[in-house]
Amino acid sequence: TFYGRIMGGFRTLDALATLAFDFPNGRSNRAPFFREQLEELLLWCHREGRDPQSVVGSFAGAVGLPQFMPGSIARYGVDFDEDGRIDLMNPANAADVIGSVAHYLAAFGWERGLATHFRVRVPTDAAERAVLLGPDIVPSFTASEFAQRGAALAPEAYDHDGPLALVELQNGSAAPSYVAGTRNFYVVTRYNWSSYYAMAVIELAGAV
Repeated sequence: TFYGRIMGGFRTLDALATLAFDFPNGRSNRAPFFREQLEELLLWCHREGRDPQSVVGSFAGAVGLPQFMPGSIARYGVDFDEDGRIDLMNPANAADVIGSVAHYLAAFGWERGLATHFRVRVPTDAAERAVLLGPDIVPSFTASEFAQRGAALAPEAYDHDGPLALVELQNGSAAPSYVAGTRNFYVVTRYNWSSYYAMAVIELAGAV
């Protein structure tokens, strides 16, 4: 979205109505989800006094700077600047956007002060590596279990008493990269179910 500058130009009412009642063939049918989102859009517009035909966003119905689906606006939107309305559409009003995204992450279990991931050297044994990769991005193993499988973690990882996930990041024709993801890494993927997305966001946040 180019830091919120590109919010989409599709009329949200059209996008959600199409996906709700004419979902493409050949894919897992998510029409019930989009019917729910269409209802949420109409309710949100009613509460806010918006014309439903004026709202634009992505081709999948996400709107505003945080690209929230209408249901997420209802559940996680926060009037962070306390001006009486939740405004996620105005680039000049970052407070509500930041507060709402923080609320979203907190609702999915973000733990303040917890690292998102640790450095890891994967086991040389392919079978042991496959066991650790089995749960994908879901944290499932302790640091000691990583070590028992032949993985070498960064020293600070052994002070972490929560579960970890071995996350594999493909690099085209080059060798994959790996990190040991914590619960916070998993929480970032609740915003977009992709380890590549999560890693990009985490790296960008560190740079900022």
